[in-house]
Amino acid sequence: MKIISIYQSVLAFLLLCFGSIACAQDRATLDYQLKARALAPGVYVVEGTNADFSPANGCNIINTGFIDTEAGVLVINTGPSRLYGEQLRALIARTTARPVSQVLHLNLHPDYFLGNQAFADVPRRATAETRAGIARESASYESNLYRACGDWMKGTETLAPNTEQTPGRWTLGQHHFELRAYQGHTASDLVLIDLDSGVAFVGGLAFADRIPTTPHAKLPQWLTSLRQLESDLEAELPGKQLRYVVPSHGPVRPDMSALRQTRDYLTWLDGTFSQSAQNGLEMIDVLRSPVPATYRTWAAFNTEFTRNVTHLYPQYEVQSLGAAQPLR
Repeated sequence: MKIISIYQSVLAFLLLCFGSIACAQDRATLDYQLKARALAPGVYVVEGTNADFSPANGCNIINTGFIDTEAGVLVINTGPSRLYGEQLRALIARTTARPVSQVLHLNLHPDYFLGNQAFADVPRRATAETRAGIARESASYESNLYRACGDWMKGTETLAPNTEQTPGRWTLGQHHFELRAYQGHTASDLVLIDLDSGVAFVGGLAFADRIPTTPHAKLPQWLTSLRQLESDLEAELPGKQLRYVVPSHGPVRPDMSALRQTRDYLTWLDGTFSQSAQNGLEMIDVLRSPVPATYRTWAAFNTEFTRNVTHLYPQYEVQSLGAAQPLR
C-alpha cells in the first residue's frame, strides 16, 4: 500500500511538472533556470514549482518577484538558497539596467530569505515580528533544507533582514505601494499592493491549488486575515484595477481565487478538527478520515495534509478538554 502511495506521489509530481518552465531545474549543473514573467510594465514574478521541497526542484517552490522603479529594483523574497539568490540577481540584471536597491521579506519562512547572501549590499526589509522569527529559527531552517535538497544548498548561510519595515504607504521613486500586515499563516504576514500596476504580492496568506503550510498557523486568525485582505484589495484596487494576485506558492491568477481557495480549505480544516476533537478522535483517526476529492488533487497533499494534522490537531484536542483558552 505504501509503495502504491509513493508511486502515485511521484507520478503526480511528474504530471505537474511536465512541460512547465517552473520545473526545469537542472540538478547536474545546479541551475534553477529562473525566468522572469512580466505581469505589468516593470513588474515581474519568478515562478517556483507547485510542489513540496525536494532535490528534484532544488527547494524552489516559491514565487519571488521584483519591481523596476525609478529608485532602483525592489526584490520581493530571495528564495531558498545562496545559489537561488545569486541566480535571481543575475536574472534581474539581465532584465533591467537599474540596480537592486531594496529587498522585502513577506514572512519568516526559509524560502523567503535564504537567498539573501546575494543581496548583502542593499537594505533587506522585514517586520519586527518576522525579523525576530528569523533570528529564532534560521539555524533549524538551514539544517532542514540541507537535508531536503542537498547540494542545492551549498554555501547557504542566513543573512538576516537588517531593516525594519512598518505597514502603510511606501513610495520608491514615483512608484506607490501599500503594505498591509496580517496574521494567521505566521505571526506577521506582509502583503505588498502595487497601486500603480494593480499587482498584489500576498505572500503565504494564500495558496493556489496547493495545500497550505502550517508550522506557525493559527487558523481563526488566518481566516479573519483572508476576509480582511479580500476587503482591503477591493478597497485599494477596485473593479478592474486588480491585475494579478501573486501567492507565494501556486499559480499566479488575475483574480482573488487563491484567497478564496485557501479560505475554503482552512474553513473545512477548522470544522473537521473541531468536530473530530469533540468526538474524541485521535490523530491517527483524523489522518484516515475522508478528505474532499478536490483537496486531494492539490500540490503537496501527501506531505502537507499530514503536517496540517500534526501541527494543528493537538490544539483542538486540548481545547475540547477545556484545558486551554479558546483558539478564537
